[in-house]
Amino acid sequence: MEPINVDFTGKGSQGKGSGKGAYLAPKNSGLKTIICIIGTIIGAVVAYYFMLPPLNFKSTETYMFFGVVAAIYIALTFVTSNAQLHPEYVEYVKRRSIVSVVVIAILVAIVGVGTVISSVVLRAKSYSQIITVDESKDFSEEIEEADFKSVPVLDNAAASVLANRTLGDLAAINKVSQFEVDTALTQINYKGSPVKLATLAYGDVFKWFKNTREGLPGYIIVDMVTQKAELVTLPEGGYMRYSPNEHFSKYLMRHVRFEYPTYIFDTPRFEIDEEGKPFWIVPVLDKTIGLFGGTDVKGIVMVDAVSGEMTEYSIEEVRNSKELQWIDGIYSANLLVEQYNYYGQYQKGFINSILGQDGVRLTTEGSNFLAQNDDVYLYTGVTSAGNDQAIIGFVLINMRTKAADYYAVSGAKEYSAMASAQGEVQDYEYAATFPILLNIKGQPTYFMSLKDSGSIVKRFAMVNVQNYQVAVTGSTIAQCTEAYAEKLKQNNINIKIDIDEIIDATEGSENAGTDAPKTKTVKGVVSDIRTAVMNGESVYFIQLDGKGAYYSIAASSSENVVIMNKGDKVTVKFKAAEGKIIEAISIK
Repeated sequence: MEPINVDFTGKGSQGKGSGKGAYLAPKNSGLKTIICIIGTIIGAVVAYYFMLPPLNFKSTETYMFFGVVAAIYIALTFVTSNAQLHPEYVEYVKRRSIVSVVVIAILVAIVGVGTVISSVVLRAKSYSQIITVDESKDFSEEIEEADFKSVPVLDNAAASVLANRTLGDLAAINKVSQFEVDTALTQINYKGSPVKLATLAYGDVFKWFKNTREGLPGYIIVDMVTQKAELVTLPEGGYMRYSPNEHFSKYLMRHVRFEYPTYIFDTPRFEIDEEGKPFWIVPVLDKTIGLFGGTDVKGIVMVDAVSGEMTEYSIEEVRNSKELQWIDGIYSANLLVEQYNYYGQYQKGFINSILGQDGVRLTTEGSNFLAQNDDVYLYTGVTSAGNDQAIIGFVLINMRTKAADYYAVSGAKEYSAMASAQGEVQDYEYAATFPILLNIKGQPTYFMSLKDSGSIVKRFAMVNVQNYQVAVTGSTIAQCTEAYAEKLKQNNINIKIDIDEIIDATEGSENAGTDAPKTKTVKGVVSDIRTAVMNGESVYFIQLDGKGAYYSIAASSSENVVIMNKGDKVTVKFKAAEGKIIEAISIK
């Protein structure tokens, strides 16, 4: 390639490398510039297709996208000039890249200034007002007593295990081994019960090629109370064709972005209406403080997972429309926790949040979900700044309306309660799920499940919030509750528990995925009592009337069995079963 001399001084042609402002340019530099411009346009289209940035000045992704486009032009100029082999053309590349460099500098400056004017340092008061919290609530009066028909006993990991068990049902439609369970699960209320929803995902890229023409054949519902999982296949022709697991035009966020190029979106959420029809709920975000701060939801785009039809709703419509009440979540858990922490930290200014920390409160490390009044609420404990051992209360935030209620309750933090529950069954090495705070006859109580290494629920635990040494476990919720009442009694707290009511409420909550046996009751006189230590736990075996099977129960599940004697009249509740030893639910 023959170099030519270009002079920008206006004084005529200069000698090679001589004269002020002269530099060497490659041959056909004008044509190469046109090629660079066309290549940049093509690169911008490709970058937009994959990056999917909102064309919105409140989004940092927008500035990043235009920065990438400018960088593409610089790179193409460098390559087409062959500057990597001809250092003498580097000055030419620098001159041709001036506009792109200026653009990048302007973009960086905007992001920098926007970040500063949006920071909590300057706008602490505004951040503290992004969510409104009602602090007049009283736990014993406002929180209804626990209804175990609606208390979830599974976390995401346990629900995923049950969901994976349903994949064998795909054999009925000749789709076995083609799909796997998506790791992102959604909790909703469905027909009055808390459930986890899981969508299917393609097993690998080859299975995507094979099945994408039709789409995903259905979704999975996991009942959080009964632990039953069901694969729901859609009617013929009703495959889910739009999802985050697709590619190209059927990739959910690309499908939505091309329709709404200026909207800032949050992570899509999978939900079903009361008829079981699948939808994607895509929250539309706004930045309410400065240029980039104060993230909040201003509406949603609802996408029919089958047809791809999109409908936009404002936040007011979602909150107030009866037709949209089946939508249980438009605010993500992370966003709600972030907003509450702004409220708890910055009500008295940014400096106070660092020095003095008067009235500063923060959420604890974890969160969970609770079903109430056909809505899903985010639960998380609240602790004072610098106190990493106890909570001073907890907050419930409606995930559809963002209504937030704070309840002042002092006691142990969730992880302390989890450790206490795990200590009760330390020989088994069970892991506790993140607890839910329940009202058990006026007693603030952490309720959690205990899982084995395969995330299968094995036992249940209750820990008193105000005294986390009051911790019990049981193989059933009824056993656990009865043991909890007994433990409270030992601490001079008497509560009346209707075990029969709890048994009725939790009927079928064991033996997930099977038809749970019916509960039976037998009365009689204790004729024989035997004991054994099994896995570090004392287990009692009771025989009635000198005949029949022995009924087994752990001392931790029914402590009154320890003082039981031959000749006592007792009532035994148990799951219908056969054998010489039958596990009892309760023995009175």
